[in-house]
Amino acid sequence: MVFSSESFLFLFLPLFLAVYYLTPWKAKSYTILVGSYIFYAWWRVDFLGLLFLTTGFAYLVGQRIEANRGTARGKAWLAVGVAGCLGVLGIFKYLNFFIDSIAALVGTDAAGLGIHWRLLLPIGISFYVFQALSFLIDVWRGDARADARFIDFAAFIALFPQLIAGPILRYKDLEDQFKQRTHSLEMFSDGMARFLIGLAKKVLLADAVAPLANLAFDNSADVGMTLAWLGVIAYMLQLYFDFSGYSDMAIGLGKMMGFTFAENFRYPYISRSITEFWRRWHISLSNWLRDYLYISLGGNRKGDARTYVNLMIVMVLGGLWHGANWTFVLWGLWHGGLLALERATGYDRRASDIAWSLPTTLLCVLVGWVMFRAVDVGQGMQVYAAMLGANGWAGDATLWLDVTRESIALMIIAIGVAWAEPHIARLIADSPQPGPLQGTGTPVAINAASQLALSTFILAVGMLTVLKLAEQNFSPFLYFQF
Repeated sequence: MVFSSESFLFLFLPLFLAVYYLTPWKAKSYTILVGSYIFYAWWRVDFLGLLFLTTGFAYLVGQRIEANRGTARGKAWLAVGVAGCLGVLGIFKYLNFFIDSIAALVGTDAAGLGIHWRLLLPIGISFYVFQALSFLIDVWRGDARADARFIDFAAFIALFPQLIAGPILRYKDLEDQFKQRTHSLEMFSDGMARFLIGLAKKVLLADAVAPLANLAFDNSADVGMTLAWLGVIAYMLQLYFDFSGYSDMAIGLGKMMGFTFAENFRYPYISRSITEFWRRWHISLSNWLRDYLYISLGGNRKGDARTYVNLMIVMVLGGLWHGANWTFVLWGLWHGGLLALERATGYDRRASDIAWSLPTTLLCVLVGWVMFRAVDVGQGMQVYAAMLGANGWAGDATLWLDVTRESIALMIIAIGVAWAEPHIARLIADSPQPGPLQGTGTPVAINAASQLALSTFILAVGMLTVLKLAEQNFSPFLYFQF
């Protein structure tokens, strides 16, 4: 089940919220857990077992770490917990990749090695495993306690607003909210507004520019220079509005249930360096990699050379987190190399004073997205070649028959929205009264009249989005595959 589906919007969500608000406080975690398991089982009921076993394993190991914190036995239990969680992720996400890579080295395929099966990737596994890992490490560090009710912890791991595609939550940030949180009409309406804005980003913008991106990448061997650039820019916009839209919806749903989730995006395409970009893009992942991997590797405490190596390791592993493919390894190397270069030259500290830093950063991000989107390295190289003019300006002229004025206009509108978001936020950031998109920098209320106008606008956008949903084909969120 996805948020941008009629079954979720008109069946699951209203029923869940009705039951949730009728449930007594002490039993709300049970409602969250049952609802989240139904939400997950809508895809495949058999993988619920894996989710439950991972949850139970992390909870029990966390108890043992808590009881032995600061001792060799506690550290051993931490090692068991980390190995167990990574083992689950490694088997289900990377075993196929490992087998295929070994087969390629010896000049055959998986079938040639006598392997005639493929493991199915459980959706959301990267997110809920990382949440379990952060819980175990935080308990060991003393940043979280393992004395929660199992039902609360299980509800945290399975919390359906973020279960499939994040943001990556940490138990220490929601621990108190499971014990006490506020439910109010104002918070609910703010959450609904945030959800509708996220849904509009997905349906009206991300899905609108997707055909151009698909056209360029699906025809990478024949596409011309102009269409290649249009397609890559379209994907750059699609990925942002798709993923930030999902994060908006997750945060909005959380507010409708009384939860406050951390922001996951802060206008990444206004970044003036790759270092700044990673402070603004997929913030929950960036912070997770920093706090649990980069710092554990030594961070910047062991000299410059080691710092650069640590950056490369973190970004390569961050790339692999997105998917078991060499394209993600290369994407991670690209970003890791840029981060190391910026740190070595001090560019990230001077970027705000450099006139061309914004377009340069956008170009570097754009180049990386090519390999991120490509199905394999070969396709990525074909797109790069097309962008450099290998197929001429036009390439296969028949491909332009699939490019309409509407698609170009929608792409221009998407660019305009991406450009306008931070500027609107800057104009109203000093508003004394918070509004439905508090934290994102987008619309806040200045007075009653502006609040009414904003609410009317959001409602109209929501209605337009629902109408658009009714006429278009199913379109899953891009981050479901990660």
